[in-house]
Amino acid sequence: MNIFGLNPVVVFGTEAQKRRMLPPLIAGEEKACFAVTEPDAGLDTTKLKTRAVRRGDRYIVDGAKVWISTAQVADKMLLLARTTPLEEVDEPTEGLSLFYTDFDRRRIEVREIEKMGRKAVDSNQLFIDGLEVPVEDRLGEEGRGFRCILHGLNPERILIAAEAVGLGRAALRRATAYAKERIVFGRPIGQNQAIQHPLAECWMELEAAQLMVLSAAWQYDKGLPCGPAANAAKYLAAEAGFKTCEIAVMTLGGYGYAKEYHVERYMREILIPRIAPVSPQLILCFIAEKVLGLPKSY
Repeated sequence: MNIFGLNPVVVFGTEAQKRRMLPPLIAGEEKACFAVTEPDAGLDTTKLKTRAVRRGDRYIVDGAKVWISTAQVADKMLLLARTTPLEEVDEPTEGLSLFYTDFDRRRIEVREIEKMGRKAVDSNQLFIDGLEVPVEDRLGEEGRGFRCILHGLNPERILIAAEAVGLGRAALRRATAYAKERIVFGRPIGQNQAIQHPLAECWMELEAAQLMVLSAAWQYDKGLPCGPAANAAKYLAAEAGFKTCEIAVMTLGGYGYAKEYHVERYMREILIPRIAPVSPQLILCFIAEKVLGLPKSY
């Protein structure tokens, strides 16, 4: 979180902001969370309702956020809020501003969300009531925050894609090892093509997804427009990882359902890259519109 999420500070922060905000993160003295998603807005970021109203040298923030990782331990947060009402802007992406500010628990109520997997990282709902944010904590121009936040979203997609490949490879290793050792009808089950072929397919699909991840990361590092590649990497890696984890469970049969053999945990964890931070269906819409030039469907 402290790596990809805070990239807008690197790209849009002033030199003074960078000197103030980045060293404590790098040193591990501060932890940050990424407060964008809202209960009613979901993937439609332009419809978020959290408001930041300027009063002198401060903004007063009120609203709610959901699925905010690491908020239980965060000292700071990267916050996207609407500074100009939606009905007063020409484009829905306008009027949103980005802040990097203190996580003031006197003004922010945090409620943890119990979830299916990813137990090592807390996910939370935030209720923000009268949070004061100094003007000097705003990143970039007022009302241009949506453009800023994109510099955190593409790296997030690439990171999630790499995670999905890693999960798939972990599941594939365990399934392959089991297939070599499990003896049924006097032979290892891995000798049967019904076991071999799905595992071989998984290996190839994970390798292909990894190449897409590396391509997207290279494009991002070179400063090239990487939206299509980042989204494609996330889609391909999540689908390949999901297929592999499912095949791993089925390879182990009944033991695949037992916690002792770990693949059931991989199956739970791989659902996150499929769901977050953007659904596979919306990625398909994005590629169709932005790459293929087809009419917008939503």
